[in-house]
Amino acid sequence: MDRPLLNRRLAEFGTTIFAEMSALALRTGSINLGQGFPDADGPEEVREAAVRALRDGRGNQYPPGPGIPELRTAVAAHQERFYGHRGLSYDPDTEVLVTAGATEAIAASLLALLEPGDEVIALEPYYDSYAACIAMAGGRRVPVTLHADPESATYRLDLDELRDAVTDDTRLLLLNTPHNPTGTVLTRAELTAIAELAVERDLLVITDEVYEHLVFEGEHLPLASFPGMRDRTVTIGSAGKTFSFTGWKVGWVTAAPELVSAVRSAKQFLTFVSAGPFQYAVVEALALPDGYYTGLRDDLRAKRDILATGLADAGFQVFRPAGTYFITTDIRPLGEKDGFAFCRALPERAGVVAIPNAVFYDHKDRGAPYVRFAFCKSVELLEEAAGRLKRL
Repeated sequence: MDRPLLNRRLAEFGTTIFAEMSALALRTGSINLGQGFPDADGPEEVREAAVRALRDGRGNQYPPGPGIPELRTAVAAHQERFYGHRGLSYDPDTEVLVTAGATEAIAASLLALLEPGDEVIALEPYYDSYAACIAMAGGRRVPVTLHADPESATYRLDLDELRDAVTDDTRLLLLNTPHNPTGTVLTRAELTAIAELAVERDLLVITDEVYEHLVFEGEHLPLASFPGMRDRTVTIGSAGKTFSFTGWKVGWVTAAPELVSAVRSAKQFLTFVSAGPFQYAVVEALALPDGYYTGLRDDLRAKRDILATGLADAGFQVFRPAGTYFITTDIRPLGEKDGFAFCRALPERAGVVAIPNAVFYDHKDRGAPYVRFAFCKSVELLEEAAGRLKRL
């Protein structure tokens, strides 16, 4: 056959760097701080809820297309519980949709809301599925770069650059806060400016907020709660990051009824439905007391500090994240400049796996010297990794 087997829009993405580096970790026996999954499961009572659902025959067959009513109600209650003071609430029957994790929610939202040729502005660096899903939807991605500031060891958004990126062909903004991979948490002032821009230019916004409870400095403010944004924002959440069950793939969309209906129209032709028994377990997870959420945050903050200190002691410049469970580092103080080459050699040099940030950029040169490490691991593993990195 003369024609390529892989759709040309997807051919540029190939095998993900995450699969490559995870395989390298297994082959070399390295500590895997590349892919972002915890090394311990979430709460025992939530796991038991999944077992009960399986034994009771709940969810073993197709669940309802929008998700089981109990979970949709729990998601709406979660929004009211944490953001009701900002006037944010959703109708579980018409404004909540359960998805196969946040990844499907992103894909379905983009497939539903884009026409071929529509421009999508995304904050660069961005998770690689964003680029792939925009391509599958026939859209054209327009990156606006979060700039690394070495003096403050943080990343900043240039709002003038964001405004200048909007054209008559711009359909929507794709945001992620707290932000993977930089750990940036967009401020109230930044979100206010983004909301004003979206209203002024009549833009839709998809906002990936899966790290909403992993904020160490500042606060998480849902964009949908800002003036004029509720009816133009698709908000994406997930149980995977909040409850340490990334393999369950339970996510959700909250939005105005017409937006949820559009996203559901695309979602039904992707997975149709998924994770039946796990949906019942996530109902119980979302009802956990406030102490669970503060404990999760405090635990990860301490782990962030352990790894950040170890990386700094090893010679990296560390961009200490305000949220998520990833740390971005600059490898130039180590005499390196190519993140891909550095990460591919790191397992043999130090027995640790990381991810080159350039994979998250259209402007590869801007991400070339930066490398991401995950700290959602045990204290013992992080301390071991820090000790190994001192070999550099």
